[in-house]
Amino acid sequence: MILDISYYWPFVKLGATDVWRHKTRSFLTMLGMVFGVGSVIAMLAVGEGASAQALESIKRLGSENIMVSSVKPAYDPAKAVASAGMGGNRVTLASYGLLFEDDSRIRETVPGVRDTVPARMVRRNARFGDRRIELRVVETVPTWFEVVKRPVLAGRTLTPADYAARANVCVLTEFGVRKLLAAQRMIGQHVRLGNNVFLVIGIVKNETGGNVRAPDSDADAYIPMSTGQRLFGLASIRVVSGGREGERVELSEIIVRMKSTAVVEAGAKAIESMLKCFHKNPDFKIDVPLSLLREAERTKRTYNIVLGAIAGISLLVGGIGIMNIMLASVTERTQEIGIRRAIGARKSRIVVQFLINTCVLSLCGGLAGLVVGVAIPVMITFFSGMPTLIRAYSLFLAFGISAGVGIVFGLYPALRAASLDPIEALRHE
Repeated sequence: MILDISYYWPFVKLGATDVWRHKTRSFLTMLGMVFGVGSVIAMLAVGEGASAQALESIKRLGSENIMVSSVKPAYDPAKAVASAGMGGNRVTLASYGLLFEDDSRIRETVPGVRDTVPARMVRRNARFGDRRIELRVVETVPTWFEVVKRPVLAGRTLTPADYAARANVCVLTEFGVRKLLAAQRMIGQHVRLGNNVFLVIGIVKNETGGNVRAPDSDADAYIPMSTGQRLFGLASIRVVSGGREGERVELSEIIVRMKSTAVVEAGAKAIESMLKCFHKNPDFKIDVPLSLLREAERTKRTYNIVLGAIAGISLLVGGIGIMNIMLASVTERTQEIGIRRAIGARKSRIVVQFLINTCVLSLCGGLAGLVVGVAIPVMITFFSGMPTLIRAYSLFLAFGISAGVGIVFGLYPALRAASLDPIEALRHE
């Protein structure tokens, strides 16, 4: 009998009829479930979207990579190198950060290293005709584009031949090209970086990483490191009152690619210990995308639990509304219950009748809530551009909870209806 649909079908029709008879009351009761289910799906979609964006940005940094960067320490005049310049002006040069020797040491001494990609970043004004824009010039080696994988939109990237020839060639990011070479044929144009002319050989799509530090920025120009050393040197000098001051940084960043993810964290510790032996000042930092990825995944789980719990409160409120309306229904139908009990209806049938009434309300509200829950993230993404991601499990979870809430909060009114004394019920007016 439990699985016999024909046994329950009259109760389903009776429940639907009762809901339709009191349309306004039923609609207002179901609103709690509609917004409860909708808020669960929408909040989980927003959380999933934000987490997925952060996780994807971290993954693009490479789970097998270790990012070692130069950091400017607190200024100490005693450690700055001062010398007399032309006309008696003083030139103060602060030297800090990673060295070419550090790149060699990491590659040769740290276990599990596949290769290293050194880079030096400097700011330069770029000019093309009347257009000007400040770019970040990245002096690096051709393997940069194997480690920092970005789609090539046009042309090609740097090659070992460019590096060996110290060629004046550059690869621009998409954003920089649009600002500098708008409405122009991009590949084959000559742009001026500082006081030097470079041939544009390729365009790549840049990825700034959102809230995660990425190796590239909005507007970059990639040139061979050998060319950068020949043209720009290692020091950046600026004019100040009373003289000139500058910085000497050999390498801004070293991307270390390990052989597998299993040795990444051990490799990061080995690199840190080695660098501390040669850098007495804290002028470097180490970022491990794999550790960031694991931390982001833990944060994502916590975030989803918190959002789900907050949204679940709306379902709880909806369940209380259903219980309230069913208790009122029991009071209204006391005489009907007394008549049914007097002519031989069992308590179980009374319980099933009211439980099915409750389930009709909660399931109809749940179905409407699914529509609302899918529509809200779509509108958020459309109007604000915020990424959202609806997972299938959130739909089943929200709908399942709505059904469970209907059963749990409908059980007490159903049991109360079944426990009414037939004689007292018949006397009720």
